[in-house]
Amino acid sequence: MVKSSAWDSVFTERMSRYYDEMKWLYGELYHGDEQAFDYFCSMLYRNYRDRSRELKQLDEAREVVTDWYKDGSLTGMLMYTQCFAGNLKGVRKHLDYIRECGVNYVHLMPLLQSPAGRSDGGYAVADYRSVQPELGTMKDLAALTRACHENGMSVCLDFVMNHTSEDHEWARRAKAGEKEYQDRYFFFDNWDIPNQFERTVPQVFPQTAPGNFTWCEEAHKVVMTTFYPYQWDLNYRNPTVFNDMTDNMLYLCNQGIDVIRLDATPYIWKTLGTTCRNLPQVHTLVRIMHMACDIVCPGTLLLGEVVMEPSKVVPYFGTVDKPECHMLYNVTTMASTWHTVATHDVRLLKHQLETVFALPKQYTFLNYLRCHDDIGWGLDYQYLRQFGVEEVAHKKFLNDYFRGYIFGSDARGELYNDDPRLGDARLCGTTASLCGVEAAEYERDAGKLDWSLKLDIMLHAFLFTQSGIPVLYSGDEIAQLNDYTYHDDPLKWDDSRYLHRGAMKWDDAAKRNDPSTRQGKMFSAIRRMEKLREEHPVFHGEADIWIVETYNDHVLGIGRYYRGEKLIALFNFGDQDETAWINEHEEYRDLWTGEPRPARAVGIPSHDFAWLVTDYRAAAGNAAKGVEADDDNT
Repeated sequence: MVKSSAWDSVFTERMSRYYDEMKWLYGELYHGDEQAFDYFCSMLYRNYRDRSRELKQLDEAREVVTDWYKDGSLTGMLMYTQCFAGNLKGVRKHLDYIRECGVNYVHLMPLLQSPAGRSDGGYAVADYRSVQPELGTMKDLAALTRACHENGMSVCLDFVMNHTSEDHEWARRAKAGEKEYQDRYFFFDNWDIPNQFERTVPQVFPQTAPGNFTWCEEAHKVVMTTFYPYQWDLNYRNPTVFNDMTDNMLYLCNQGIDVIRLDATPYIWKTLGTTCRNLPQVHTLVRIMHMACDIVCPGTLLLGEVVMEPSKVVPYFGTVDKPECHMLYNVTTMASTWHTVATHDVRLLKHQLETVFALPKQYTFLNYLRCHDDIGWGLDYQYLRQFGVEEVAHKKFLNDYFRGYIFGSDARGELYNDDPRLGDARLCGTTASLCGVEAAEYERDAGKLDWSLKLDIMLHAFLFTQSGIPVLYSGDEIAQLNDYTYHDDPLKWDDSRYLHRGAMKWDDAAKRNDPSTRQGKMFSAIRRMEKLREEHPVFHGEADIWIVETYNDHVLGIGRYYRGEKLIALFNFGDQDETAWINEHEEYRDLWTGEPRPARAVGIPSHDFAWLVTDYRAAAGNAAKGVEADDDNT
């Protein structure tokens, strides 16, 4: 390894672990460009040197306990800064509320400088080192992360790496004709090569942003824009792009960000004649970024946004010896959960969870019921076809159900990116509104409200039962409803995702301790689940987990075991009371009520759940005491 005299012993030791592999991979991508690689190494040291003493101390602690995020102690909350508290200082003022929610992992949605009306919710970044002015400054972000660390909280931030805004300095200079900056994107003199790309590259938004290229009038050239015309794809074949973007990522880490969410990870390498998705070079880039974090800021985690079924996202974890992403999203389970709510049939969810549960335990997923985005119905239709389910008709049924267009449905949602030609629309709405809470309150039907809240609570119990890190969408803890005011906003009216991105209702949050209110019932239920999860080792990330056969297509059964404690969790997705036909012989008690409850032919009311637990250690202890008592009597 080449060692600089400027490097200190800690950096040198970390670099020595990875130098050979990193140089090999970098040289493979960039044809042995020694100058670019030397710059990359010097950039790593500069970021290491600039890292604060407090963050370095945190790094040292996490190097000792490398699996600190896997022990089942993390509960996340995802939020838009402006919606939750107006700005970064507002979020800091509300840390007491976040802590009261039982949350110790805060995911701040995109907040870097982006042009108004052309940002896709902050995913078109104009400056990676500036916060959107109305949200605050980088100093405010660093102050917030510092306060979070003092409160035992980790902070996640999106890193939009596939593209920049057309307002980014690089893009502006490319428009002006500077070849160096045009080479940082994909520019073409005419449509010949772009048309060749179009033959094999799928469209992301065929209705709202058709095609993968846009004519740039200022440069009189065609530029690649996979997502929206104002989002220009970066050319990672250019080592300068990779060097500078990694530098930007590490700069954000040095502001105290603990988890970097790599946005649109599968898209970042482009090759003519392919789909430009999931190419081998993507994994090389992510692996180098992982090593860069291990060298500069080993307390930092990489979270990959990879929207595919679990068995296909596994390569993005890398291997035990050569890891890539520390965590990935469990996207398919979210969609399958809502399918199950609509159909009352758990078979698809069971099938999908069996795949997830069979994966090695070192794989950590983030689980959620709702996120900032729409719900896409990318279900396993090959599996569903055996039950007579056809894709187009089923998508229409699901979208009709969750808009309340089907008799018996109280859900309230809206379509996103409707494509009538393909019958392929996605869905928006808050968890509570999709569960029927909004309709029940509108109708002032107390019975229907309780029934809808039971569904909402049951879904959160299912969320907390899965292995990985549960993430709440801000507002779900008080069953916040859809926000229809976006229809009147000229910058938002054509994007129905703002239906569930409404401002935090602090007047509603003030009712969280009133058990007679919707907010109080939801808040107390979630807090109770979190406390039970903290108290019982069976929820540990290393627990064995499996599907429990209930012999009832309306009732999902999940088993967990860890260090002598066993949990049987049952969830009734049906609209009638059901029986889980299980026959477990141990003595169980209901975690929710604390009362003994046999795990045999368990009755579960509609929209309800049961957490049944047995402790083999306690049973063995009681048996030993019984033997001692018998000996004494003898």
